[in-house]
Amino acid sequence: MTPTRAHLVWDWNGTLLNDLDLVITATNAVFTSLGGPTVSVDEHRVRFRRPIADYYAEVLGRVVDDEAFGELDRIFHDAYRSGLTTCALADDAAAAMAAWPGSQSLLSMWFHDELVPAVHTYGLADRFARVDGLRATVGGGRKAESLAAHLAELGVPGHEVVLIGDSIDDAEAAESVGGRAVLYSGGFTDEARLRASGHPVADSLTEAVTLAATL
Repeated sequence: MTPTRAHLVWDWNGTLLNDLDLVITATNAVFTSLGGPTVSVDEHRVRFRRPIADYYAEVLGRVVDDEAFGELDRIFHDAYRSGLTTCALADDAAAAMAAWPGSQSLLSMWFHDELVPAVHTYGLADRFARVDGLRATVGGGRKAESLAAHLAELGVPGHEVVLIGDSIDDAEAAESVGGRAVLYSGGFTDEARLRASGHPVADSLTEAVTLAATL
C-alpha cells in the first residue's frame, strides 16, 4: 500500500541508533561535574526534555543559563564521543528502513559534520534522500526549526511527512509543519509519557513504519 504521507523522516539518536546507555553515561558526566546527582536510565526517560538546559536545571536544582549550558554541552559531547564507536543500530533498523515504500531522509540534532560520516560508517548513506544534523556549535534546542529547513531543502510539503522519533519534541516538530509522528518507545523517553501525548506509539521500528504507512 502506498502511504498517503509519502515521505518518512527518521530521527537518529535513540531511534535508528541505539545509544541510550551512552547518553546516560554522558549526561551523568554533566551532572557529576557540578556535584549533582546521577540519574538512572528510567529516571532519564521520565525527566528528559528539550530545551535540554531546562532538564539540566531541574536535576541540578539551579538555573542553567546560556553560558553555563555551553560548558555543560561540551562536557556531554566529549563524554559521548568517547563511547560512540560502541553503539550499534537498533535491532530492526535495517528491516524498518527497507519496509518503507516511499522516500526517506534523516534529521538529527547531533552535529552535522559528525553525523554524516557516522551514517556512512553504518552503511546507510544510500538509504536517505537527505541527511541533516545540527549546524550550530551548541546543541540542546528544539527540532521544529530544523525540520522546516530540512523539508525546504528536500522540497517536500510538511503535510506529506511522517516523522519517526523517540521524543515528544519529535512529535511537536512534525505537528509544526503539518505532518504526523510515530513515537518509538525504545529510545530516550518513557513509554507512558509518549502514550499520554496522544500520538501513535510503537515498540519496534518495524511497527513504527507499519503505523506510519496508515497515517
